[in-house]
Amino acid sequence: MAKAFASQGDLSEKKISFTEVGKGLWAFTAEGDPNSGVIIGDDSVMIVEAQATPRLANKVIEKVREVTDKPITHVVLTHYHAVRVLGASAFGAQQVIMSDKARAMVVERGQEDWDSEFQRFPRLFEGHESIPGLTWPTTTFSDSMTVYLGKRKVEIKQIGRAHTAGDAVIWVPDEQVMFTGDIVEYHSACYCGDGHFEDWGATLDAVKAYDPKSIAPGRGDALVGVDMVDAALEATRDFVQSTYKPAQQVAARGGSLKDAWDAVRDACDAKFKDYAIYEHCLPFNVARAYDEARGIDTPRIWTAQRDLEMWEALQG
Repeated sequence: MAKAFASQGDLSEKKISFTEVGKGLWAFTAEGDPNSGVIIGDDSVMIVEAQATPRLANKVIEKVREVTDKPITHVVLTHYHAVRVLGASAFGAQQVIMSDKARAMVVERGQEDWDSEFQRFPRLFEGHESIPGLTWPTTTFSDSMTVYLGKRKVEIKQIGRAHTAGDAVIWVPDEQVMFTGDIVEYHSACYCGDGHFEDWGATLDAVKAYDPKSIAPGRGDALVGVDMVDAALEATRDFVQSTYKPAQQVAARGGSLKDAWDAVRDACDAKFKDYAIYEHCLPFNVARAYDEARGIDTPRIWTAQRDLEMWEALQG
């Protein structure tokens, strides 16, 4: 019997957790669904990641209102993916911030990604009719920018390619806490369909160089304490390497995409099959790994039709 496409069969409600990762810093997590972050300043609030729809964003707002009544003035989006950005309008923020590269990816492939992700994971688009359109930033940056929420300094930076070419991290130096987006995951598969495998390890090294005490990752539990941070960094590194190396070896000997699929499954299933969204991610990850190993630096655009064709070829 063929597996349900991507996460179309994932209909179960996830338990939401709201975890303090530093003073005035919170991680909104939901058992492997996309996370959001909350940074509370002296007189205002910054949100990291907007969820996929305004209705889902309101669940984040409900948690924020349990801990502060300060206005939400900034939304930072670590990359362009629909499940991260399309709920931004709910926050009513004065500034919506992305890297220049992430905005360029909205221009290049934002609508295709929306159509693709909606087909892949319908549960994450609860209230999709309330999405007003593609999310466009009001503010962009090329390498880094600093926002002051009163006296609280927040640094927003690009430190390397990983999950996408436009990835940003958010660093709060007074608490040594980082919000990494999908550069780092915890007991959740990395989605690598737009990834850069050969750069990802160096980007993880750059995260570690900050010596974060806690991290709010892209998916999975909040990482509180250095031991948990280090474990997540190494597990993420292992996941990425275990996906790429077999595909790279297959490509080097002129093997097919299906050969790469078999090799990656052999390397990854025993270690990662219990991770959230593992079966969903694997075909997209293998396709991208195989492309990169054959010298395709810029990930090909995923469309709803390409998704189905690839899934049938590998997972159907």
